[in-house]
Amino acid sequence: DTACKNRPLDLVFIVDSSRSVRPEEFEKVKIFLSEMIDTLDVGERTTRVAVMNYASTVKVEFPLRTYFDKASLKEAVSRIEPLSAGTMTGLAIQTAMDEVFTEEMGTRPATFNIPKVVIVVTDGRPQDQVQEVAASARTAGIEIYAVGVDRADMQSLRIMASEPLDEHVFYVETYGVIEKLTSKFRETFCAVNECALGTHGCQQVCVSNGASYRCDCYEGHTLNPDKKTCSAVDTCAPGRHECDQLCVSNNGSYVCDCYEGYTLNPDKKTCSAMDMCAPGRHDCAQVCLSNDGSYSCSCYEGYTLNPDKKTCSAADVCAPGRHDCEQLCVRGDLFYTCDCHQGYTLNPDRKTCSRAITSSLVTTEESCKCEAIVALQDLVTSRLEALSSK
Repeated sequence: DTACKNRPLDLVFIVDSSRSVRPEEFEKVKIFLSEMIDTLDVGERTTRVAVMNYASTVKVEFPLRTYFDKASLKEAVSRIEPLSAGTMTGLAIQTAMDEVFTEEMGTRPATFNIPKVVIVVTDGRPQDQVQEVAASARTAGIEIYAVGVDRADMQSLRIMASEPLDEHVFYVETYGVIEKLTSKFRETFCAVNECALGTHGCQQVCVSNGASYRCDCYEGHTLNPDKKTCSAVDTCAPGRHECDQLCVSNNGSYVCDCYEGYTLNPDKKTCSAMDMCAPGRHDCAQVCLSNDGSYSCSCYEGYTLNPDKKTCSAADVCAPGRHDCEQLCVRGDLFYTCDCHQGYTLNPDRKTCSRAITSSLVTTEESCKCEAIVALQDLVTSRLEALSSK
């Protein structure tokens, strides 16, 4: 029962109450109608029911717009009285088309796609031309079921019923057993809930849709082309996330991350460059230079960066090209001073040198000796310069 629920219908019963139907038999017909109503999902938005009574004339006992609950329908059925003479089945079907299957009388618009169904119950042969009228009704989209009882003309039933005939033509021997058709019609009008039966094959979600179903997926998943299985959505696809730098997919969801040298901001989406020169974040021996999420090492003045690009060594300040001393460079701890060779003195600029004055070493009385001393001094100075250059 939980897997089967009749689909919404606009259902019209057309009941033969001609002279051949005895009063007690007509009561059996009304019981059949009541039991049929019990099997239906009756309501304004589900199945609407109308009943027509015919013999030589046709009477609309109540149209589709009148009752929307089972109790009221069954009460109205219990009050129906037979009409006696004649069997104008064709007229009854034509009246159903003209007076019952109209929006004014409760039939729902074609856009609703609600099936229009007629069940004709008769025990005789139609006394009018039913073939053309029935064909016209079927062309108009009305599905016709023909129920024959006892002396009913089977050929006439087949003429008026919809195809396939073996699903639309029923016969019972007497009105006393007509109630057994209730289960047949219940099966006929049943909309099987495949989702409840568990035969749907949907991987995640089954959505019942009247007599059919469709598969769906949990949030964060999409339905595959096979319309049954699901795959996690690539939440990191362009346009699907709000991450500033890196998106990490996580089973139908995502989290944001940052490139090396950046940290995730409190909004969990954007990134800011780290202070890579903060204590403990670098391994520079002397100076750390931050550079947009990265860093480089440097050294204090007087030191040079070693090949490992991290440690520093004191510079050779007296190496060629590193000082501006004219003669001698004297290296200190980090700095240098200039000096001069023997016989020269350092000028006030502290860089260049001038020859020392030696005239004070010679007296006027020893002029001859003086020339010899000067010559010797020049020779000694020359030799010293030669040795210094070596």
